Amino acid sequence: MIDTAMVLAAGLGTRFREVSGDLPKPLVPVAGKPLIDWSLDLLSAGGVTRAVVNVHYKADKMEAHLAEITLPEIIVSDEREQLMETGGGLIKASSLLGEEPVFCTNTDAILPHENGGPVKKLREAWSDEEMDALLLLVPVAMTSGYDGHGDFHLDAEGKLSWDGDSEKYVFTGLQIIHPRLWAGEEPAPKSTRVFWERAMENGRLFGLIHDGRWMHVGDPAGYHAATELLGEGV
Repeated sequence: MIDTAMVLAAGLGTRFREVSGDLPKPLVPVAGKPLIDWSLDLLSAGGVTRAVVNVHYKADKMEAHLAEITLPEIIVSDEREQLMETGGGLIKASSLLGEEPVFCTNTDAILPHENGGPVKKLREAWSDEEMDALLLLVPVAMTSGYDGHGDFHLDAEGKLSWDGDSEKYVFTGLQIIHPRLWAGEEPAPKSTRVFWERAMENGRLFGLIHDGRWMHVGDPAGYHAATELLGEGV
């Protein structure tokens, strides 16, 4: 039972300032709910009982909000002194996360769900013998607020690569990742991509396709698109 998660919430959110104003981006409400609460509610509904949340920008406001959360249990990883980026945030939080695989997500997206479906689906598909990371993906056609062309190619075995002739899928921000990918490393700012590269080289980076909509809320355009869609009950 994978029941611990890392929520990456320490970013500066500079592209979001015209929407967020004085709030840290994870606290900006979308359809009446702060972005971070969308992520925490998804995790909790999917059976996650502990969530480690890193904080940096407007950390006091973040901690005040997190103190009001009852499910899942919140543990704060304090990055006030230095912003560690996504991969460095995982390394810094290692002692809080433990040595077993964990969920990891950010607060830049919303995954509408029923009863934590995306989290449960990832857990059911996880194979510790075969995988070091399992990423939830979505077809470009099922996104909003996203103007890219996809991130990964998915082969017939479910393994991920950067290059290929097949359709490219978008990473939703939600994954299961194993701490063995950074075991023994000293905390330093780095991207999670470093860990994906290691897993990919060993044939242990896998993907799973999400069968619903995904809303990227990384900039004002994505914010307005998500607000409109959620107002329509998507």
